[in-house]
Amino acid sequence: MGFVFINGNLVGKVKDLEALRAEIIENRRKGRLPKHLNVYLLEDRDELHINIDGGRVLRPLIVVKNGKPLLTPELKEKLIKGEVTWKELFDKGILEYLDADEEDNAYVAVNEDEVTEEHTHLELDPATILGIEASLLPFPEMNRGDRLNYGSRMVVQASGIYLKNYLIRDDTAAQLLVYPELPMAETQTLEATGLATHPSGQNLVIAVLSYEGYNIEDALIVNKASLERGMGRSYFMRTYITEARKYWGGQEDIIAIPTSDIRGLRPEKAYSKLSEEGIINVEEYADSDDVLVAKISPIRFIGIQEELRIGISNKRDNSVVVRRGEEGIVEKVILTENENGEKIIKVTVREYKIPEIGDKFATRHGQKGVIGMIVPEEDMPFTKDGIKPDIIINPHAIPSRMTVGQLLEIVAGKAGALMGQRIDATAFKGNEKEIREMLKKAGFRDDGREVLYDGKTGKKLEAQILIGIGYYQRLYHLVSHKMHARSRGKVTLLTKQPTEGRSKEGGLRFGEMEKDCLIAYGAAMTLKERFSSDKYKFYVCNSCGVIAYENKNKGRVECPVCKGSDVKEVEMSYAFKLLLDELLSMMIYPKIEVK
Repeated sequence: MGFVFINGNLVGKVKDLEALRAEIIENRRKGRLPKHLNVYLLEDRDELHINIDGGRVLRPLIVVKNGKPLLTPELKEKLIKGEVTWKELFDKGILEYLDADEEDNAYVAVNEDEVTEEHTHLELDPATILGIEASLLPFPEMNRGDRLNYGSRMVVQASGIYLKNYLIRDDTAAQLLVYPELPMAETQTLEATGLATHPSGQNLVIAVLSYEGYNIEDALIVNKASLERGMGRSYFMRTYITEARKYWGGQEDIIAIPTSDIRGLRPEKAYSKLSEEGIINVEEYADSDDVLVAKISPIRFIGIQEELRIGISNKRDNSVVVRRGEEGIVEKVILTENENGEKIIKVTVREYKIPEIGDKFATRHGQKGVIGMIVPEEDMPFTKDGIKPDIIINPHAIPSRMTVGQLLEIVAGKAGALMGQRIDATAFKGNEKEIREMLKKAGFRDDGREVLYDGKTGKKLEAQILIGIGYYQRLYHLVSHKMHARSRGKVTLLTKQPTEGRSKEGGLRFGEMEKDCLIAYGAAMTLKERFSSDKYKFYVCNSCGVIAYENKNKGRVECPVCKGSDVKEVEMSYAFKLLLDELLSMMIYPKIEVK
């Protein structure tokens, strides 16, 4: 006897679970049961699970019976001509949807020529075993699995044309590549994912060569002239939003340039770019901390009556400013209202980003790197035809990572460019032999290597260098958005230590290993000020060991326990003083012994 579960709930017992499973599958294929129903036999636990709930990932497979796929070449032809629909194939039980559980009971063949009597299903196409991101990678079967994983993560981070109506949108933050191109080595899923019309990368001439140590590890050498021709240039757009709210008691926010009697007024320069309405003009340049929309808000919890009684100004500056470390030109200003009739203002600032040292680039093979050096074109190595690489990558990046697919892509890109066609690099479909033949036809070596000459001396390089075309993506990790330093600045209220993070003008935490670096550089004296970010002076009672306070009435410092004035001034970290206060609040009495 075995147990039967539906959506995880026990519904009964059955003598022959295997017969029930076969019957359910047969009825599903005949259309008597929903095609999204799945059945899964757990033999070791004598359980049959039937799933019909939402949230399961299903994928289509071709049904195999007696060692023959039910999708025949004739049916394929009819499908292409439109005589048979996709839905009809499911209704006839030729294709079916399997979830992760039922796939455990199935035996799936990847290629049609592998099908045996034991197989239950066949893949529609070998490439369908990959997800969306992985299916965009060229020649994935040539690379190690972990590299494809990295590649899949970085395809998502690449700048490109994310949508064609970006000019009328107001996304919080958006990256836009200026000259996106379709890859020379493309996959068949490019069209399906929309990247054929919204590409996110550029074809660059790549040389695999070390260059005076500036492309150590994964760093890239970039041709300065390529950057000047527009390689990797992008726009970064950020939208700032503010609302003019109405509060209880008849108070409201006012969009206007603040007058001198208002609290928290910024320097006059910050408001200099605003129009009379208090909103910045379109195409105006805005620097860090410049005001985009001047807004005056009432101080909360103070009504009009209290304001008149106490006599304080009830208005504070609550303007929208450009983020620290960002700048740009105002792209557009949108004025609108919400459902309560409150005014909403959106300002989009665009920033033109030219690649600089430290910006991140990556191929579709998980080979990521930052620009290590920008070299003038005349110093770059060149071929006998005068071709100079846009990027030089280090040969040491290839052997340990085993990204053979990248080498093949460089060769395929070269062959495609010479023959004027794009190369199919879909998973399990790449044809190395064909690519080599194309290069031979064009009069080149079939392995993509060429003689290069040193750009500085003109001498021929001893080894032959692999040079070809590869697809590079500019990732949205820009060094200008990560660069950060500070001297003195804001501190947190609780611990009196510097704030955290770049956006809050935070301090840089200096740890054990950073300390080791300074000592290694012979700069040990800079460590003297390492723990003084929250240095604090206070008085401690000599006899009780508690922190004393200043009694303003008597004009002396006294102990809160014994009321004596035998106190000593002590210097320590404020965070430690905070710990002592917190211990006291938990009825623990820490004593400080002053020597």
